Amino acid sequence: MSENPVLLTVEDGVATITLNRPESLNSLSDDMKTRLIEITYQVENDPAVRCVVLRGNGRAFMAGGDVKAMHEANMKDRAAKVAAFESRVIRAHQIIYQLRRMPKPVVAVLHGPVAGFGLALTLTADLAIARSDTFFTMAYRHIGLSSDGGVTYFLPRVVGEKKALEIALLGERFDARAALDMGIVNWVHDEDVFEAEVEKLVAKLATGPTRALGRVKQLIRDSQDLSWDEMSHREAEGIAYAAASDDHVEGVAAFVEKRKPNFSGR
Repeated sequence: MSENPVLLTVEDGVATITLNRPESLNSLSDDMKTRLIEITYQVENDPAVRCVVLRGNGRAFMAGGDVKAMHEANMKDRAAKVAAFESRVIRAHQIIYQLRRMPKPVVAVLHGPVAGFGLALTLTADLAIARSDTFFTMAYRHIGLSSDGGVTYFLPRVVGEKKALEIALLGERFDARAALDMGIVNWVHDEDVFEAEVEKLVAKLATGPTRALGRVKQLIRDSQDLSWDEMSHREAEGIAYAAASDDHVEGVAAFVEKRKPNFSGR
């Protein structure tokens, strides 16, 4: 049994958050939730972090919720079980909230099973890169549950309502190529080149103009629910915010001097 359910390393501007319950395919336990809430808050507020990477140890990214814990919960009084379930979901949603508001790019690096809350994390991330052996499923219907983690909010916005209903109501597996076609992931690579492709992607994000990337990320997210009039004001505020950064000064200087910019993230 893994002592620490979530690991964190920070190197070269990249915070790598690794789900670390390989013996249970990184299923979401209460301890994992607590640790993810702590870590996502920590990296959000760490100026040294310019890109966040989500990974899973072992054979899976994340195979959903901890079904063994659910089985134990079913032995309890019904009212107590209902209250406990709702409380657990509210805590899990704090993770999603903190990742969504993260003012720096978040990348999900996927392999093996991605089910339930694992799919929620994939949809929450700004970008997702999958190894060709990755497969996905909503999974909830197989244990008699509706979904959580914001899946019913994010999935229809990515794949459309009809396809989201198909995925949710049938609970069937689909592979990485199907996820790519639907826009759930951005890239799929075979195992022999996967880590090299991940490294290139993450390095590009971690050396970018972090403040500008964080702001454009938020603008695109806001555009899903705001009018053009509201977005026009948000864009003006956003570009003014980015224009005050050291990275804007560096980017303009590099363009004029015909060289590659050296962004600092400030």
